[in-house]
Amino acid sequence: MDSVRYDRTGSGPRIPLALKILIAGGFGAGKTTLVSALSEVRPLQTEEVLTGASIGTDDLSGVEAKSTTTVAMDFGRITINDDLQVYLFGTPGQDRFWFLWDELAFGALGAVVLADTRRLADCFPSIDYFEQRGVPFVVGVNCFDGARRFSLESVRQALDLDPDVPLVLCDARERQSGKEVLIALVEHVARQRGEPVPAA
Repeated sequence: MDSVRYDRTGSGPRIPLALKILIAGGFGAGKTTLVSALSEVRPLQTEEVLTGASIGTDDLSGVEAKSTTTVAMDFGRITINDDLQVYLFGTPGQDRFWFLWDELAFGALGAVVLADTRRLADCFPSIDYFEQRGVPFVVGVNCFDGARRFSLESVRQALDLDPDVPLVLCDARERQSGKEVLIALVEHVARQRGEPVPAA
């Protein structure tokens, strides 16, 4: 009952407004890590160990140390204030789980597409998905240790992003870095809707 709040007149429960944001990107891009870093509650994860059955199906080049994968979704929550909560839904990265995407995307405010410069082409399907459905999104370039660094302009050209799509550097392990990506998304959505950009 902790989550139920009553309005000031005492006439009934006041339910917080919930905003839904998707965290998408290719296999091994850091989606589960970002949801875990941002969530104020222990995130719900559907991680399974990669086994020999994935050989020939899951391409581990560039992410050889990866030992688990999301098979349904990750879920986390951020409370902004008594009246506003943000729900984070991390999507599975492999195409064999894409039948889940339409359900996860329903009612979403927007999306963060994580890009891994070691495997940049892996985020093309996510970008295409949101562009085709008119879902606002930002691209966060996850800066992996030891990975070659590229300028944001080089990444923008490689991804063929529209000029108005925000592109930011981030570290999916760091909460503050993740918050800055979410702020960029909220500001982008506000600009698209012609609404005042909220103060960070």
